[in-house]
Amino acid sequence: MKINLLYRDEKTIGVRLERYGVKEREGIRSIPGRKWVPDEKIWTIPYSIPVVESLLEAYRSCEFECDEHLNKELPYIREWLDRRGAQANAVLSSSERGEWNPDQRKELRDSLVARGYSSKTIKAYISQTERFFADLQGTDYVRPKKESKLPDVLSLNEVMRLLKAVKNPKHRAILYLTYTSGLRVSEVMRLRPEDCDRERKVLKVRQGKGRKDRQTLLSETAFAVVEQYIGAKQPENWLFPGQREGRHLTERSAQKVFEKALAEAGIRKQVSIHSLRHSFATHLLENGIDLRYIQELLGHQNVRTTERYIHVSKRDIGRIQSPLDRIGGLED
Repeated sequence: MKINLLYRDEKTIGVRLERYGVKEREGIRSIPGRKWVPDEKIWTIPYSIPVVESLLEAYRSCEFECDEHLNKELPYIREWLDRRGAQANAVLSSSERGEWNPDQRKELRDSLVARGYSSKTIKAYISQTERFFADLQGTDYVRPKKESKLPDVLSLNEVMRLLKAVKNPKHRAILYLTYTSGLRVSEVMRLRPEDCDRERKVLKVRQGKGRKDRQTLLSETAFAVVEQYIGAKQPENWLFPGQREGRHLTERSAQKVFEKALAEAGIRKQVSIHSLRHSFATHLLENGIDLRYIQELLGHQNVRTTERYIHVSKRDIGRIQSPLDRIGGLED
């Protein structure tokens, strides 16, 4: 919006607003000593530096034009306007350079908190946004081609070897539940003893990814291992408590348990504890379980996420015979 400042006399300045809506009048109404002149459709304000400064601040984002008399008598107004313009250009060039503004960071964080995202997700989103702005600096942004990676899975035989290699009751319970219930490591760490429902053969996952509760399988074999561990350790608050009182075991600790089991089982694949969840889904698919059921057990919001296991399943691939095998292989 444009605002014209007009010299009237030694005591007053005229203020003509381009628009006179309710919102536009809020600024002028905050100025002490202002008066409305209905015949001229103009406001007047006292001719003093503090009042003029108040007006400039009240309409900070607006465009001001001063008549010739005011330009001569109050050059600081022009200087203020020029300085404000330079600041605006600096902000614009900063944005163009891809610099990350702390106010933008706070605004993004507040928005994510209001939407109910977990602290871990908020941290990841802010971090990726900051990386995006950092990469923009000094370059033209080119959207990278999205990678399409297949999940790393273990064969059923490898899973058996892995689980048999673990002797510690607590560690055995962690890995058994991770695989047989298809859990994320964060979900395993936050289990409570009462989440295991043996009679219904279900395991309750509280506030999983996306802060959603769900139920998944509770295997008889896994529960027997968990029951043995509970009988020995008697956990109370968390099923897998950490070293610090009142806290559960960390995800990094669970990963170390998996890595140790992997080494003792002699498995050389580059996999993580999350691969047990991938293996669970793949093995269910290979056993003919409907994709929709697997989606529910894993807690996937979109079935497309679950469909990626089709590409690593050998259920259909195993039925295809290599052309070389069909002719009996190579002859000596």
